[in-house]
Amino acid sequence: MRFSNSTSLCSERMYRSFLQHTEPYDHSALTVRVRYSRSSEFSGACYYRDARIFINLGRTNRYPYPLATQVARSQSNRTHWWRELYRLTLADAYQLALFVYLHELYHYLVSRAGRGVRRKEAMCDRFAARVLVDAFGCPLRDSNGGAVPRDSWDFQDLHAFVAGAPRTAPRERAARIPVTIRGVRL
Repeated sequence: MRFSNSTSLCSERMYRSFLQHTEPYDHSALTVRVRYSRSSEFSGACYYRDARIFINLGRTNRYPYPLATQVARSQSNRTHWWRELYRLTLADAYQLALFVYLHELYHYLVSRAGRGVRRKEAMCDRFAARVLVDAFGCPLRDSNGGAVPRDSWDFQDLHAFVAGAPRTAPRERAARIPVTIRGVRL
């Protein structure tokens, strides 16, 4: 991954976080650029053909940041459909950048898996939210402020959907070194 960061956030910390949560998917062709946005609180873009991801963060965002997500199940009646917005509370700009990165990464993985790229926003949000909830304990709340049960939003096998996306080669296991302890050879 070619990574650049023009914000005041620590590039090394952000890069390590992105890499950690990209495994096991191949990211060797990706170019990721983090920068400040001109006016919005945040945004992201994925360019499939060039394998580029742009992450734009607002300079004046206040944290903790309540991020509206589309992870809830859709509902419908005879005339239309809708989806409740669940809010994911992010502690800092690093978590917001990671969420946007993972959201755009999933768009990229969908494309690399040979799937249709249209109308995948909820899946991308679920992919990113899963990491923020599991790795950082970020709370996910409904429109009334209540905690959201996991099975109401985490109901798809997102990794199976992008199973056709290239993966990195498994890391070679460290060579076993013979060790002698108190005269016993292991």
